[in-house]
Amino acid sequence: MQPASVFHPRALDAALAARPHAGVSRFLRARIIGLTARARRLARIDYASVGIRPQDLPYVPSPAHFNAANARLATIDRDIVCRLRQVHRDAETAGPQRLLIDIALVEREIDRARRAFGLFFDVFAQRGTSFAPVLAAHDVIAADCYAAVRQGAPRLLPDRVLSPVSYMEHGYSPATLRRGAVLSRLLGEANPFPIVRIPWDLDNPWQPVLLHEIGHNIQADMRIWQENKAAVARCVLRTSGDPMLGAIYARWHKEIFADLAALLLGGPAAAWGLAQFLAHPAPRALTFRAGVHPTGFLRVLFLAEMLRRMGFALHAARLERVWRTLYDPRRFHRLPPRLLSTAPTLIPAVVDEIAYQTRRNLAHRALADVIHFTRADEEAIQAAKRRLIEGGLPDRGLPPRHMVSAASYALQSGQILPRALSHRVVARLAEHHPPAPPTLGAAQAALAA
Repeated sequence: MQPASVFHPRALDAALAARPHAGVSRFLRARIIGLTARARRLARIDYASVGIRPQDLPYVPSPAHFNAANARLATIDRDIVCRLRQVHRDAETAGPQRLLIDIALVEREIDRARRAFGLFFDVFAQRGTSFAPVLAAHDVIAADCYAAVRQGAPRLLPDRVLSPVSYMEHGYSPATLRRGAVLSRLLGEANPFPIVRIPWDLDNPWQPVLLHEIGHNIQADMRIWQENKAAVARCVLRTSGDPMLGAIYARWHKEIFADLAALLLGGPAAAWGLAQFLAHPAPRALTFRAGVHPTGFLRVLFLAEMLRRMGFALHAARLERVWRTLYDPRRFHRLPPRLLSTAPTLIPAVVDEIAYQTRRNLAHRALADVIHFTRADEEAIQAAKRRLIEGGLPDRGLPPRHMVSAASYALQSGQILPRALSHRVVARLAEHHPPAPPTLGAAQAALAA
């Protein structure tokens, strides 16, 4: 944190001395001194301010993430200084109401600093807790998903784009704050790097829904958000001739994309994990609600279709059989008849459009050309599952994103205690996390050089 201010109270006394009402002058003086005293206290965040200890360094986000946070705080701090100078200048001549407006504008900038600092503090400070190893493991998984994109499509993403950082929070499901997203929590400030929120009880790295959240960030960073939405709307309208359905599927496009990306990142295990997450009582799964999330019943049918397209027909058939046994619209549903009757035609068309049709912003490649998942990948995951069940560790060559699938399979086997599984998987993933430098200042100097 920085010193409170560069402004001196004596200058303020001189400016207010000539005012006719001494009581008002004293009141305004106290108001401005109090404002100045707290104006610049939240201009920087570092290891010390968030309680990072030497033993926490293996789990800390990179210096580049701290630099991005501090760059945002520094920008806000410059605005605070500019506004505060205006207050001190107006103290000489402006009327009380003008001065109160100037003070309110400073307060607005301080609120921006408070909210931004609070978000970064919440994210970074958890690396000084018992959750640090598992959070670092999630960071490794996210970074590996980005590595998969870079491997499949070199130079598609900027070299220095920051990978997501995870943190724990309340909430029913994981969620993400995309890079550059304007956040109401920050009064309209843009998020400088992706943040993945993990519910406290979903912290173990065998949740395929994590791959879904990373899929959202990948879609945004590939810059195909609008291109994908428009393509889905055209596909549905062309296939069905129904503008209402086109609008529904266009609203669903980003969730469907993230689901399909999760399967390309994690394979069949991701489909089963997402289906388990979506397995709710029939009234929820078979009720249509206008919004960005597809109706649960249809959403898992998208997963089954994607498995078929990826070459995993047996998994696809099993998943669809289980899902249609649990949810049979002939017994009950609250879906628009047209939405339900066109699903057998539209689901394959939309899967093809999102995953297998080329995009200009992907250099005329499809999502499945950029992120690959093969039978050899599934065989490696199954081998890693067996080693986990037997008490060993997966091969070090297994990509971290595939570790999620192996751990998910191992857990579902019922042959290994969850705590032992978590310990082994987190320990192996932590090996991929680069330790932070002992001091953030030295790291920042090295980055600047």
